[in-house]
Amino acid sequence: MNKQQNILIIGAGLCGSLLALRLGQRGYNVTVMEKRPDLRKVDISAGRSINLAFSDRGNKAMKLVGIEDKVQALCIPMKGRMIHDTEGNTFLSNYSGRDYEYINSISRGALNALLLDEAEKHNHVTIHFNKKCQSVDFENTTALFYDYQSKSEFIEDADIIIATDGAGSILRKSYFLGKKFLFSFSQDYLTHGYKELSILPSENGGYKTYKNALHIWPRGSFMMIALPNLDGSFTVTLFLSYDEGEYNFNNLTSPETVTEFFDKEFPDALNLMPNLVNDFFKNPTSPLGTVKCSPWHFKGNTLLMGDAAHAIVPFYGQGMNASFEDVVEFDAVLDEYKNPKSKHDWETIFKAYEQTRKKDTDAIADLAIDNFHEMKEHVNHDLFKEKRHLEMALEKNFPEDYSSKYSLVTFNEHIGYRNAMLKGRAQDKAILNMLAEGNIDIHGDLKPILDKIKIETEAILENDRIAGLK
Repeated sequence: MNKQQNILIIGAGLCGSLLALRLGQRGYNVTVMEKRPDLRKVDISAGRSINLAFSDRGNKAMKLVGIEDKVQALCIPMKGRMIHDTEGNTFLSNYSGRDYEYINSISRGALNALLLDEAEKHNHVTIHFNKKCQSVDFENTTALFYDYQSKSEFIEDADIIIATDGAGSILRKSYFLGKKFLFSFSQDYLTHGYKELSILPSENGGYKTYKNALHIWPRGSFMMIALPNLDGSFTVTLFLSYDEGEYNFNNLTSPETVTEFFDKEFPDALNLMPNLVNDFFKNPTSPLGTVKCSPWHFKGNTLLMGDAAHAIVPFYGQGMNASFEDVVEFDAVLDEYKNPKSKHDWETIFKAYEQTRKKDTDAIADLAIDNFHEMKEHVNHDLFKEKRHLEMALEKNFPEDYSSKYSLVTFNEHIGYRNAMLKGRAQDKAILNMLAEGNIDIHGDLKPILDKIKIETEAILENDRIAGLK
């Protein structure tokens, strides 16, 4: 029976643990190999984002596996972006004109631990830690591992291997180095890196600044953000060029320079961060890159999923959500091609999954780059503020008829990323053009404005279709 097929998952991070849980629920024999120690027993957060933005596409996956309520208990709602200028002034820019649409800050470790616990409830799901994958023989469906505890190597075989081992995927590396088939691969880094910092809780355990927002300090060529944690702290992330500008990661080499930089650019944050210098020199500086590749599978033997197939930069808050949505889409393909009387045709399943999914993961990768520039620079521009003010009013007054690009991507999980991108970009172009040309008054009657936007958006989409962009 197909349910007794043995599936090996490489990587027990967020995507791998969710996939193990769902496949366990479907009755497969699942073995998961993770190179790191068990995060439920050892703190392994250094160098990785401590908290993440969790939104509707991710929650769709939690509904699928039946743990939505347990995940919600880990969430802190963030209604919008709290923008901080260099004088310490702030204003809140809501994510949506609909009160029920917001994103959440969630602990990576707590969510990962929950998924591991839920997966291990199934007797036919086994998770092993401290087992580093060294290579994958994708033709024979075997993987070579090194056991950190026994200091020995061993080979694991399976009916299929699914790699959820992140941006540095060993399976993807094996595809590339194996030269057994035509494999396309790109890895593009931003000139900026990132460093994790923190705002600690106040003495009474409360929050030192507004809790229910994603805080942003946009500074044109660089920026800083902060997300709340359940313990009253904020995880702060500085995004800065490695070597460009007056201040960069390469020249912030002394406590005095770091303090001078923050005093000039983020004075209100500096007042909340007496631990700044210690955090800055203790925590690593990490790169930001986008990975695209094709194909994601080799015949019916192996498959890439999550960041292993499509790593993206974090500026749309969709990296985790996209990986979770991978599992939902894969599950739907399994339903479509299920055959209870025989083994799965995994090659057909893998091919159908990639055809369904890749166009959307390419789109969110591009959107994430777009949002990098929006967050560090555009959010402070008057024209952008006018556009957001108008969009919030349209969403509030016409909740069924209008959604901004951000809402289409973040809160409309039934729409694929690519369609959300195409419509959202067309809307943005239509609104910005009309505002710049004075063709609409944001303080006027909203219904005629909405009608104009719809007409102009459709005209732009039609031009894109004619040009072959859709």
